[in-house]
Amino acid sequence: MQKGSCQQLLLRQSLCLAVYFLLKTIGKTDSIYLKTTKERIIPLVLNVIICVLIIVRVFPDNQIIELYYFSLGVLISTIVCLVLALLNFKASIHMIAIAGVFMFAIGISVHFGKNLNGSLALFSIIAGAIATSRLHLKAHTNVELIFGFCIGLFPQLTLLPYWL
Repeated sequence: MQKGSCQQLLLRQSLCLAVYFLLKTIGKTDSIYLKTTKERIIPLVLNVIICVLIIVRVFPDNQIIELYYFSLGVLISTIVCLVLALLNFKASIHMIAIAGVFMFAIGISVHFGKNLNGSLALFSIIAGAIATSRLHLKAHTNVELIFGFCIGLFPQLTLLPYWL
């Protein structure tokens, strides 16, 4: 990954943290857990805006085609999650994230012809640990976890043919 891309991703994470503190300060969210679908709407809208800015500004000429399509998949997953939140359904954002990264790692493995089986096994264990923890904390139901995993996986899977 290029140095500028790492800096942009770090900037995005910092911006997301700052937005959370802003939302907490103005009373739009009670906690970082975003327990209700209503609390998720503004952060998801802001995430959509940030994703669009990253796609347009960081990858304008498709210089790093793999990351461009990964970011596009993240945008699609975020939009789907936002639509579900507007429909009063709470998909697991944790599962969306791990499924998206898992599918991207599979794509990278195929694209570059590298054996990433150890990393893929680790991602599977991490996905299971995330799902187990979300159930243990009673933050989500089985259906919300499955929907979250599918929302993260399918956009990345659908976009694979465009960069493989």
